[in-house]
Amino acid sequence: MDISKFVVPEIIFGKGALRHVGESAARSGASKVLVVTDPGLIGAGWIEITLQLLTKANLHYTVFSAVSSNPKDCEVDEGVALYRASKCDAIVAVGGGSCADIAKAIAMLATNAGALSSYEGINKIRNPLPPMIMVPTTAGTGTEVTQFSRITDLKRHFKMSFISRSLIPDVAVIDPELLTTVNPRLAAATGMDALSHAVEAYVSLAATPLTNLHALNAIELIFANLRQAVADRSDMQANTCMALASLNAGIAFSNAIFGAGHVMTHQVDGLLDTHHGETDAVLLPHVMEFNLPDCRLQFREMARAMGETSASGETLPEAEQAIDGVRKLAADIGLRHTLSDFGLTDKLLPQLIENTMKDTCLLTNPRTVTPQDLEDLLRKAL
Repeated sequence: MDISKFVVPEIIFGKGALRHVGESAARSGASKVLVVTDPGLIGAGWIEITLQLLTKANLHYTVFSAVSSNPKDCEVDEGVALYRASKCDAIVAVGGGSCADIAKAIAMLATNAGALSSYEGINKIRNPLPPMIMVPTTAGTGTEVTQFSRITDLKRHFKMSFISRSLIPDVAVIDPELLTTVNPRLAAATGMDALSHAVEAYVSLAATPLTNLHALNAIELIFANLRQAVADRSDMQANTCMALASLNAGIAFSNAIFGAGHVMTHQVDGLLDTHHGETDAVLLPHVMEFNLPDCRLQFREMARAMGETSASGETLPEAEQAIDGVRKLAADIGLRHTLSDFGLTDKLLPQLIENTMKDTCLLTNPRTVTPQDLEDLLRKAL
């Protein structure tokens, strides 16, 4: 029989789960915690609550909030310096995927010497990392349960990928109440990010029955709840279902990896500083069309999970309905349709294609991707 590996952190999920953050950090053996967040989260009030919970658990802390929407190598260096100067021994990240990515990179360099870029790629980490507790405040990235971190190299305008079992956090604390302070546009973008994770994990060459279970469940939850979650940010049922969808999609792609859509999205983000989920929404249908010849069975199953077969079965074959469903969902929640909306032009394509071809995650795309294929896909998305 084939043997596959499946890894997840400890997961605490549900309304009110945030109250477990102090206890989780204390159980890890921490005495002083670096709290990684961003200015928006401080304004929303969640950090004040987190710090109170850490104090209640008899933990000291230092807050690092110099995190941008596309985390950068200089921000990692600043965080590492603060971690060491403050003599921290654990990290708690409260925020979206950017906070989680930065937190993982800080943890990596806190115990491993050398430049950040020297760990780019797969399994380059040698020394154990400090304990990491992740508290997501958006429903999309799934980074709180994955073995990935992505940081932009400012000199190369290139988004570096770090992939290692060591980057899987110790504890993921997922509280849907934290989603209520997310604005509709961010809820829409992060929801499409989760959908992209699930779709690409489901057709990945590294997919397994376990990852497929999580990916298909995520797709079903997203199509049943994302429109309502965007329309009414106070709807706790929709928020809870989207938090669960993001978790399922994160588990799926952490173990199955993904494909050309996410690889291109990362490099567009690194080049243009675009929002990851909005870029996903543009590129995902084009990549699905490219992969369609090798993925008809999977796309038919996705269309059924989306609930698209009864709506448009008279006009499109089931596999194509999955692609049509993704396009309709993105349009319904108000996301942009083309990469030119973000400022991508023809003259940037050669650098973008070169950067994309360097990403090892292209290897798990169901169809082999050439530089010409990438150019064709990007031009269709312009």
